[in-house]
Amino acid sequence: MVAGVAILTAIHVLRSLLPFETDLWVLFTFAFVPARYISDSLIGLSFPGGAGADLWTFLTYALLHGSWMHLGVNVAWMIAFGTPVLRRFGTVRFVLLSAVAAIAGAGAHLLTHWGEFAPVVGASAAISGQMGAAVRFAFQHPASIWSTDPDARWKQPALPLARAFHDVRVLAFVAIWFAVNYAFGATGMAGDGDASVAWEAHIGGFLTGLLGFRLFDPAASPRQDASFPDQNNGS
Repeated sequence: MVAGVAILTAIHVLRSLLPFETDLWVLFTFAFVPARYISDSLIGLSFPGGAGADLWTFLTYALLHGSWMHLGVNVAWMIAFGTPVLRRFGTVRFVLLSAVAAIAGAGAHLLTHWGEFAPVVGASAAISGQMGAAVRFAFQHPASIWSTDPDARWKQPALPLARAFHDVRVLAFVAIWFAVNYAFGATGMAGDGDASVAWEAHIGGFLTGLLGFRLFDPAASPRQDASFPDQNNGS
């Protein structure tokens, strides 16, 4: 987690030291711009990075931020929700989840904002994926206080999604998450400079973590799942 925060911060520091024209080139080379996927002949210009950027910007936009406030908010949410997911998944699976969530977020934004020129930046979609993954196990009862394994609570197998939604706390979290993202995204209440991740990108990332949790979860197995009916999960 420390490494992730350091990388995001270092990138923003380096961008702040660049001349305006150079930073603009960085922005349109590594941010996600839906207009990039329209024919150059139709829009009368070409974006830097060429065909390679058509692919890498689905991921690299998550490494850029529009302002220090934008970065700070994302880092705070990543520490809060990403930390338990990192403990459960381990570094490799955590990075994979975050990357897939970022890509899914860019895809959702592309589908809903086709042809727009506004660049999209920020780790919000990746962090939304971490939130979606965290809700799959964070509300289950922790391991016994007498456990000799300090990481035991992060290793408990998670309930299937249908059973997880029997817990009113899970339902409330998901409902509030969608409501807040709509309020601060669709209504522009959280406007932060010239470029930010849209709420549709958040949804793409969140659904990746929520629905794709088992693809990344090392604690899931048929044997473990079979033992879960004995656990009290608040349902």
